[in-house]
Amino acid sequence: MNVDDYKEYISAETMMGPNSIRILAELLDKYPLQLVPDDMILDLGCGTGLTSFIIAKETGEKVFANDLWISAEENGKRFAEWGVGEQVTPICEDANNIHFEKKQFRALISIDSYHYFAGSKGFFQEKILPFLKDNGQVLIGIPGLKDEYTGRAKELLSDWIGEDAYMFKSPKQWRELIGNTNSIELVKTWEMDCFNKAWEDWLATDNKFALGDKRYFEAVIQPYTCFVGIYVNLRNCCEVC
Repeated sequence: MNVDDYKEYISAETMMGPNSIRILAELLDKYPLQLVPDDMILDLGCGTGLTSFIIAKETGEKVFANDLWISAEENGKRFAEWGVGEQVTPICEDANNIHFEKKQFRALISIDSYHYFAGSKGFFQEKILPFLKDNGQVLIGIPGLKDEYTGRAKELLSDWIGEDAYMFKSPKQWRELIGNTNSIELVKTWEMDCFNKAWEDWLATDNKFALGDKRYFEAVIQPYTCFVGIYVNLRNCCEVC
């Protein structure tokens, strides 16, 4: 995936943090989706729909774009303007109570949002797995704490993000939270390579939140945090049986 192909869509209006497209690109390049025609993909926590648009363009499959903070009407208008109105379905629901059919999706992608709602043990098994098909794939990219600072999020990050510091967990911690079940074949977590470039893109905007982050980047964000990549591959149910 070439990030430069989508430069015209990346702006202070569509970005809600470090460049989500660089995070998505690393995930898709490292673990390409294994799709067949008519597969469906869930983009969970899609924000302004930028990632959903690119997932649709890169895969050619139908995408369901879910976000709690941005209305379905607002995202739907953007999808229509971007020419993917019939391919991407906007939804506005809480990730803890989403309404889809069981085993509806071949893949789930979540960029810069999963940490807001999935930081408790059992969430993945109870809220995510039921909607994924056998041999399904999960790609997640979220801000986190470097492994060497595991357990020190509040101490290191509170000046920057206050009470939200607890959301920042290390790759090892996220691996434990995903857990192990008979339906999971493989879980990988790692510190992503796109950290600096994704942050550079965000800090270069005049977004008021980016201006606030800039004050803490060198002293807090860069030395202690990372982007955590999470890849989950599910088994074929016949293998489990």
